[in-house]
Parts: sequence; structure tokens; C-alpha cells
Amino acid sequence: MTSQRLLWIILVWNVFGAPASAQDLSGLEIMERVEDSQRATSDSAFNRMQLSTCRFGIKDNRITCAERPRIKSLESVGKNYGEDGKDSKNVTIVQEPAAERGVGMLSFSYDDTQRDNETWLYLSALGRVKRIASGNSDDDAEPASVFGSEFTTEDTDTGKLGEYEINILDETTESGREVWKIELIPNAQRALKSRYSRTVNYVDKERFVVLRVEMFDQYDNEIKRLLASRVELVNDIWMARSLTMMNLVSNRLSNMAFLEIYTDVEVEDEFLTTRTLTDVAFRETELEKLRQQID
Repeated sequence: MTSQRLLWIILVWNVFGAPASAQDLSGLEIMERVEDSQRATSDSAFNRMQLSTCRFGIKDNRITCAERPRIKSLESVGKNYGEDGKDSKNVTIVQEPAAERGVGMLSFSYDDTQRDNETWLYLSALGRVKRIASGNSDDDAEPASVFGSEFTTEDTDTGKLGEYEINILDETTESGREVWKIELIPNAQRALKSRYSRTVNYVDKERFVVLRVEMFDQYDNEIKRLLASRVELVNDIWMARSLTMMNLVSNRLSNMAFLEIYTDVEVEDEFLTTRTLTDVAFRETELEKLRQQID
């Protein structure tokens, strides 16, 4: 390398600064990158998923269902809102089994720590919508199950990283990938609304995908574990197409498999309201419009 070229490189380095290395990121910055990726895959999106739940056991060092799993087919529609698209609205409807067709969940997630996330559940058998809002007391702290699975509304929340103390515990490997091991501890306000005293996230250092989450109760016992697999590049964003939530207390697990993922779909704002949960004709008409965009 000539002395002139070396001088030029040094000058550019000093004027513009060294490029930020992933190694220099803080725990908060890493988790922000993770959530940015999650939002990018759920904006103006239409997804088809399969949710299966069973009691599990360990056989030949492998986790297997110890009974015939209960399987549900879901369709989900989402859209981002607010400043920098950090708020989101999502509605998910059960399509199968036939006995549960039309059961739905509508969720609003806000990045602002001053605004509680909101969830509405519609049970067709009851014919009414039940609102579940994040509370400020122990009575309201228990999260709702997502369609009878081991996933809860708390597990599927995004945003509000400001409600946590975030620490990088270690750098290790998970599923053959180099990861950061990052601990999230809820602050006093968040603790009133959380089942977990802390969570430990294993974040892929290259793809910024969470490959594993360990969730602990107030006695620091691990009570749930999330395992992510089938990490693929979807519209230039890495995402896990299979999420398995293990309840280590009840020995039950649920797997959410993303069968079809479509983004850049035109989603009407009116569709992301409680009307979609209760108005069958409106819901089916709007869903058919969405299906026609992708089929």
C-alpha cells in the first residue's frame, strides 16, 4: 500500500469515524435491532400459520409430543403505525378446526412506555369481545393465553424496551450460531404487569434473530423456554419460521409455524378494529380481498 493511500484511509477514518461494529453494540441497541427486524416482517403483512399444542416428553434426548397435538390453522394481518412505525396493530383469526372458526384476537402494541398495550379476544361461542389491557396491579398481571396455547399476550408483545434493565451476560453459541446472551429485567412498573422476573435472550450475532429465550419466575426458576428454528431470509429480513414455547411447569408446548408470509399487502385500517372480530360478513369480505392480493 502506498503512503499516499494509507494517508487517505487515515484521513477518511478520522473525518467520518470508524464504522460501527456489532461488537460495540450495547444490550439495548441489540434488542432494538431485533425488534426492528420483527416489525419489518409484520408491516402490511398477511400470514398463514399453524399452531399446535401438546403435552411433551423427552425421548432419545429429543423433545416429542406425548399425545396427539391439538392443531389450529390461523390467518394473521398486521400493520405498523406511529412514529418510525414502532406501534403495531394485528388481528389473528382461527380458520380451523371448524368448531373454532371465527375465534379472533386483536392486539395494539405501543412503543411508548406511557401507553399500555391492548388486546381484545372474541370467542364465537360466547358471541362477545373481551378486552384485556395491561394493568397496574397484581390482579391484572396474569397474561391471556393465545388461542389456548402456551404462548401468552405478554410473550408476543413488542416495544417498551425502556421498561427493562438490559445487560449482555456473555457471548456463546446456540444451535451452532454465535450469539449474545442478553438479560432483560423489568423495572418496578413493568414488574407489576409481568409474570417474569427476568428473561435471557440468545441473539444471533449476525442475523439479529432471537434463537432462544429463558423465562424465570420471582424465585428465579426457569418456567418457560422459547426455541426458534427454520431461520430464513424473508424479504431481506431474517426471521424464524418456527417458534416453540415450552412450559416447564405443566410440561406442555406449543409450536407456531409460519407457513406463508406476505408483506407489502394493502391492509385497510378499518380491518384492524373490533368490527373484524364481531362482524362475520365484513371479516370474510375483507379477508377475501387480502387473499386475492396474494393468490
